Amino acid sequence: MPAPVQSSDPFVPEIYRVGAVRRELADVVTIEIEPESGGRPDFLPGQFNMLYAFGIGEAAISISDETKHGGGFVHTIREVGAVSRALAAMEVGASLGLRGPFGTAWPVAEAEGSDVVVVAGGLGLAPLRPAIEALLARRERYGQLAILVGCRTPEAILYRHELEQWRQRLDIDIEVTVDHASTDWHGNVGVVPSLIRRVAFDPDDTLAYVCGPEVMMRFTASALHEAGVATDKVYLSMERNMKCAVGLCGHCQFGPSFVCKDGPVMRFERISPIFAMREI
Repeated sequence: MPAPVQSSDPFVPEIYRVGAVRRELADVVTIEIEPESGGRPDFLPGQFNMLYAFGIGEAAISISDETKHGGGFVHTIREVGAVSRALAAMEVGASLGLRGPFGTAWPVAEAEGSDVVVVAGGLGLAPLRPAIEALLARRERYGQLAILVGCRTPEAILYRHELEQWRQRLDIDIEVTVDHASTDWHGNVGVVPSLIRRVAFDPDDTLAYVCGPEVMMRFTASALHEAGVATDKVYLSMERNMKCAVGLCGHCQFGPSFVCKDGPVMRFERISPIFAMREI
């Protein structure tokens, strides 16, 4: 997969400023950031940046979009630790450091001429959104396109506005399900792998992109296999504790691979023997 354009030193962060902040969910915030000087590096759908909250630390955050005029990055952040809470609490005009982009990408170009099934669990929709936008931008180059989204509750559904926009199109299948819901929810209830049998695709000519909690990805990969999709056509986005982002520190080692440089997007066929070991 082609590499992004990066700064000359991958260990030196560039200074970015927050241009917009949007609260998505109770514990999820989207920030739009612009470089303080110069241009924004290129990126591919599925890659990530290392965002640095000065005085607190650095965290790997997936790129969820580019800003409207293409000059900056968009990141959707869940508040789960000191760094992510600091990033999510930033106001417009605040400064942060950025290294990247890093990592592998969703095989968007490789999917041309094939059907594509996109499966997202919870915040997993964020790393998948650039791939979805790329697929929709050249919709005529692909066959059947299905987007399957699973969340714990209706209140936890991410990117509601985008989902409604995509749902209005007549050339894609969109299904959303929740684990639990009150009586005023009229949509699907159940785990997201159960949606696979509801959408049309040719299992002999389909690529699948999957991102979400590991247990969800494990069952989704199994459901895709049962539906006839080959394991070398299924791609997962892995998440590990990444520090250096270039495969030197070893924090994100996953068997013989390093998630930061060999992932985060990995072909399921390659990692399936290790992925089945839950303690890794």
